[in-house]
Amino acid sequence: MRKRPDQMEKGAAAKNQNSRICFLASLSAFFWFLLLYFHFVVLAGDNSNRKISYNNQVDLDHSTLSTTPVSVSYEPPPTHQVQAPPRKIGFPDTDTDTLHATKKSFPFMRAMRASENKSDPCGGRYIYVHDLPSRFNEDMLKECRSLSLWTNMCKFTTNAGLGPPLENAEGVFSNTGWYATNQFAVDVIFGNRMKQYECLTNDSSIAAAVFVPFYAGFDIARYLWGYNISTRDAASLALVDWLMKRPEWSTMNGRDHFLVAGRITWDFRRLSEEESDWGNKLLFLPAAKNMSMLVVESSPWNANDFGIPYPTYFHPAKDADVFMWQDRMRQLERKWLFSFAGAPRPGNPKSIRGQLIDQCRRSNVCKLLECDFGESKCHYPSSIMQMFQSSLFCLQPQGDSYTRRSAFDSMLAGCIPVFFHPGSAYTQYTWHLPKNFTKYSVFIPEDDIRKRNISIEERLSQIPPEQVKIMREEVISLIPRLVYADPRSKLETLKDAFDVAVQAVIDKVTNLRKDIIEGRTDDNFIEENSWKYALLPEGEHEVGPHEWDPFFSKPKDGNGDSNDSSAEVAKNSWKNERRNQS
Repeated sequence: MRKRPDQMEKGAAAKNQNSRICFLASLSAFFWFLLLYFHFVVLAGDNSNRKISYNNQVDLDHSTLSTTPVSVSYEPPPTHQVQAPPRKIGFPDTDTDTLHATKKSFPFMRAMRASENKSDPCGGRYIYVHDLPSRFNEDMLKECRSLSLWTNMCKFTTNAGLGPPLENAEGVFSNTGWYATNQFAVDVIFGNRMKQYECLTNDSSIAAAVFVPFYAGFDIARYLWGYNISTRDAASLALVDWLMKRPEWSTMNGRDHFLVAGRITWDFRRLSEEESDWGNKLLFLPAAKNMSMLVVESSPWNANDFGIPYPTYFHPAKDADVFMWQDRMRQLERKWLFSFAGAPRPGNPKSIRGQLIDQCRRSNVCKLLECDFGESKCHYPSSIMQMFQSSLFCLQPQGDSYTRRSAFDSMLAGCIPVFFHPGSAYTQYTWHLPKNFTKYSVFIPEDDIRKRNISIEERLSQIPPEQVKIMREEVISLIPRLVYADPRSKLETLKDAFDVAVQAVIDKVTNLRKDIIEGRTDDNFIEENSWKYALLPEGEHEVGPHEWDPFFSKPKDGNGDSNDSSAEVAKNSWKNERRNQS
């Protein structure tokens, strides 16, 4: 029986529909097969290759770090600048995998890996030096007559900043290495020493720290008298503007940068915009608060400056020069129990200098070298060093500020310093002097002289001779780290004041980077207690009441920002500079 045409069409349609369903099912199965194959085979292999490629890149970074000192003319291309973060930064705790990934994102990680490269003698010690425009350094030396109102500084900038050689007619000095060095010449001495540093690099990404060769001390010295605040601030503002446009700045927003100023901190801490106020505001600029500034006297209440030694007259060219001098200081006969070189401060009611001079005059075992305007033996290095070399103890009261160059001259002569204020050495030079100050010095609080009028002769006579010998040996052993070697040469094994300071900066930056990586913060840090943190034992971070608190009770001005006498201190220091260099 033949089917009707309409029945034949329905059968064909059903057959076609079944074929279509089978085709779609096959296509779907094939699709899922491809998807699973791509996921488990292709992607897995690709991830494996990526891990191998990353590890190879890390190894490559290790192996390509240069160990050869190079020049410092590198000019990296500019990159996008980011706003500087707050001074104290940190990151939240996270799981191990996330922290591992976060570590790799920091721009200073290549420098951290460089420090782990044990085959590289400069690993963890590389310094990148900014190639500043000459107006920030060398141009000042060309205009050296303008660096001081009363002193022609041109002769003091000769011999790489050491000044003219000293004559040795009286045999006070050794045969070589002695210069008439200006006490504020550290800017150029440090800068020239940096040029000889063995681990300079053109690659800032592996640098442990970044040096800014700005002659900050020379800059402000030109304008302290008779210039408005715009002139005094101009170079500092221009420097900060230049630095913040550099790609190196964005790595840590300047917290890996450091610079040197051979003056006291108060010359850079003007408190107001009043024309009559002292100095410039370099150390109060937000960008400068991120940097570390090395000065010959730091503030006990601020965290962005660090004390380094005043320059002495001795600048050895080789280790043997130091060893010979140390041996000579050990063998000297010292006929005076104590001595003092200085002038009274009749205009300062808090000064104890007048009482020290009176006690010295009345004593048969004290040598006094009075200093004042006009002709004075204090103006002759040979007279000063000869007195220190013949004394067991050297009195070092405050100058016009906390510190004195004389303290370093006396220790260079093997004379045990006697301090009357902890800010004169103990809280200042924590990088260069032992924390246990009793090993190398005697401390007599100012009030013991001012209010109780104790006898210095009696106090020093009570120290047993054997203890005096031990203390003197400690002082003599410190000599290498208290002097600046001749920048035109290099000590072989000894570390001088420059080496100690650079290593301290590197350690500071490295510890900060480790804190950032591990997410540690310093939320409990109190900047006004900065002087206390430097005295803490290794590993401790919390400070509390201290026996020296009365010495650093800080008077507040209207803004509560600094001591209200800082300008007067700086002015008095400048007057004393005139007295010493006339």
